[in-house]
Amino acid sequence: MGHREDLLQGAKRCLLEKGWSRTTARDIVAASGANLASIGYHYGSKDALMREALFSAMGDWGDELAAMLKDEVPGDATSLERFASSWTRVRALFDRHRGLWMAQLEAILQAERDPELRAAFGRAQPEGREGLVALFHGIDDSEVDSDSAKILGSFYMTLVSGMVVQMALDDELTPGGEQLAEAMRRLVTGE
Repeated sequence: MGHREDLLQGAKRCLLEKGWSRTTARDIVAASGANLASIGYHYGSKDALMREALFSAMGDWGDELAAMLKDEVPGDATSLERFASSWTRVRALFDRHRGLWMAQLEAILQAERDPELRAAFGRAQPEGREGLVALFHGIDDSEVDSDSAKILGSFYMTLVSGMVVQMALDDELTPGGEQLAEAMRRLVTGE
């Protein structure tokens, strides 16, 4: 790997271990084996590197989720059973990648005061929505129409974000797939 990739991998490790706010440029250099000047040369700034590292790590999480969701749910499963199964897997993956989600939550809170970070999240939203629809419906990104990305993708993103916040506050109270499916059932049936 070159310095650029080493820096990215080092920044991702720091994000997971130290979080968004506590990671310094020196931490990244120590984790990557690169030198301090290479951050500016390859990324322009530590903040730009951190943004790239965060979105790259989120992409890695999406890839891992896609692999998990490929495990077939029985063909005779209802929509709610498939929903519960998918969100049970999401919850398990949240647990394994807790550092990533806490770093993302820290970054989101900083975005209000950091226009570049806020813009980066804004640019990632459409792709994230589209990707979530593709993941949960077992289709290719190119098959997701704009209406589904907007409606279903926003719904999935809201669930993901809500789970991250609940996990940060009280992991034990964070719902799993079965609870989310039961909530959906009650909403639809009016019970």
